[in-house]
Amino acid sequence: MNGKTLSVIRARQILSAAQKTRVLVVGDVMLDQFIWGGVSRISPEAPVPVVDFQRESFMPGGAANVARNLVSLQTPSELFGAIGQDDAARKLLKLLGEQKIGCSGLVKNSRRHTSIKTRIVAHQQQVVRIDRETRGALDTKTTARLIAEFKLKLAKADAVIVGDYGKGVVTQLLLNEIKALCHRQGVWLSLDPKPVHHLNLSNLSLITPNRKEAFELADLPDDTKNANPFADKSLMLVAERLLRELNPALLLITLGELGMLLCQRGQKPFHIPTVAQEVFDVSGAGDTVIATFTLAVAAGASPIEAAILSNHAAGIVVGKVGTAVTSPEELLASFGK
Repeated sequence: MNGKTLSVIRARQILSAAQKTRVLVVGDVMLDQFIWGGVSRISPEAPVPVVDFQRESFMPGGAANVARNLVSLQTPSELFGAIGQDDAARKLLKLLGEQKIGCSGLVKNSRRHTSIKTRIVAHQQQVVRIDRETRGALDTKTTARLIAEFKLKLAKADAVIVGDYGKGVVTQLLLNEIKALCHRQGVWLSLDPKPVHHLNLSNLSLITPNRKEAFELADLPDDTKNANPFADKSLMLVAERLLRELNPALLLITLGELGMLLCQRGQKPFHIPTVAQEVFDVSGAGDTVIATFTLAVAAGASPIEAAILSNHAAGIVVGKVGTAVTSPEELLASFGK
């Protein structure tokens, strides 16, 4: 991996080229609901805060938030997943339409609930989250419909992102078919894993686990944390094992306040320190990382350039409250700080 920096001029070139690419997103889509309010007292009924309601807002979540990140950075995107036939699905489809995210690949299934995550936020802090969802594996008939829709759009795609959030859409059947189709057509395939699923994640272009997920995937204990990732023996062992056993072209381990670690077989890992100034909310930061990295690669960026760009994007969104996104202008401005 040559070149250890990314200039604002090169970042602008990458973002400009990304506008001419198309990235497909497959996975668990959901609706993020935020209830905003203030707290000035504790309930007399139980030792819990009383939130005075101020407003509510809705955003696409899960794999839909990955697509939202792509479109916010002016990269065209199509979304594939399963939704119910309910109010949440109608609200989600309306939001996706408003944000110009292609959603003809969202297959309706009356036996499933559209996933809703309700976050109650008071004074910029999340108080509690309520999940309403179906978590069972998607049935084979609906999976077949999903694959058929995906095949129709793959010919014109430059990259694919699979977002597994453990809600049942990403099954081994679906992943195997997507892998085979992408390999056959030479299309880049990124995946954000959910280790609890125990799927075969071998031979992908990119996997982006956070630290906890990386240790779970490697089935190793996390017992040697160190501010310097290269001095973290367990982390280095995990990276080595995942590269050997899963054989991805690239492994990107996100490390929270320590930034991220880019790993490639036969080369020394590359550490990118975080550029976040303040951290208000990490919700959706992983979505931003995989979206930005993938669009950059699709636009011709090197792995290190893609990692640096995605690190900057993540540094911006964690400074916002809610599942946030960033714009090309905001992202380019972050290189001048």
